[in-house]
Amino acid sequence: MHGEYKVPGGKLVVVDLEIADERIARFRLAGDFFLEPDEALEAIDRSIVGLPSTASAADLAGAVRAALPADAVLLGFTPEAVATAVRRAIGRAADWRDFEWELLHPVAVKPAVHLALDQVLLEEVGSGARRPTLRIWEWDEPAVVIGSFQSLKNEVDAANAARFGVDVVRRITGGGAMFMEAGSVVTYSLYAPGDLVRGMSFAESYAYLDDWVLQALRSLGIDATYQGLNDISSPAGKIGGAAQKRLGGGAVLHHVTMSYDMDGEKMVQVLRIGREKMSDKGTVSAAKRVDPLRKQSGLSRAAIIERMEDTFVRLTGATRGDLTEAELAEAEELVRTKFSTKEWLERVP
Repeated sequence: MHGEYKVPGGKLVVVDLEIADERIARFRLAGDFFLEPDEALEAIDRSIVGLPSTASAADLAGAVRAALPADAVLLGFTPEAVATAVRRAIGRAADWRDFEWELLHPVAVKPAVHLALDQVLLEEVGSGARRPTLRIWEWDEPAVVIGSFQSLKNEVDAANAARFGVDVVRRITGGGAMFMEAGSVVTYSLYAPGDLVRGMSFAESYAYLDDWVLQALRSLGIDATYQGLNDISSPAGKIGGAAQKRLGGGAVLHHVTMSYDMDGEKMVQVLRIGREKMSDKGTVSAAKRVDPLRKQSGLSRAAIIERMEDTFVRLTGATRGDLTEAELAEAEELVRTKFSTKEWLERVP
């Protein structure tokens, strides 16, 4: 069995192993990482041999850590990365290029239609009716998108939202509220088969699914990194955040909104961002929390998206496509029956 795991921001970890009597046998670790002393590699190999094939990622990482010499130095990978590669080998996880990806960059639609499309395309990928897909969103009107489990009245100042003409909608993923204006954000959704993140924890899958965009941003001179569970950041400040939804059939929705040129003053008037959350982030104002890509790159939003698309195509072999009339019609119907209803928007009042 063969498994690979590219550590986000780090190195490639490769494992080859066999299973005999439900235990791991003939284990070998390889990769482009750095490891000292040389004897540590053999110690890692020995630590995995004999473990149950059902061992959890935590147990595998613990065995590696316990076997390492006291003076061992690991650069570009961790015991957890070894564990992930092992679980991916045993679970026969796939890589990006094991799938035929499609790249969509359609024209702007209503905010609620964007959210309905997430559900439609996710379900299609889960059922096999659509290839794994990356969709770039376009906006031509302002909106606040709140998380699936957020309280509407706690997150949004309804009076100010109405005053500024900001639509308020709720998405199917968890996480925090996002403030959108035309030309101010870069938003994308990945609709991926579950096999792509097989063997990974939720936290690992967040970073893994966004490694391609970090590569794109770094190629533009932006020192982008993944922070915490779901933030894309840089030394200059937070860039954006991610959220996920998984179907019972295994398909994964992973979407991200990054700030390009945010009107921080308007945002804090529309969003009720609590003092506790702000102090937890170590900042004094919401406007300072989101550092726009325009400021960090000096490039147009279109140029940044073009680099993102080119990077995704290069790494995955994706071909360009478009939404079908049937998908748009199904999304419009979902807007009518779900996403525009009071029951959905106020599911958590």
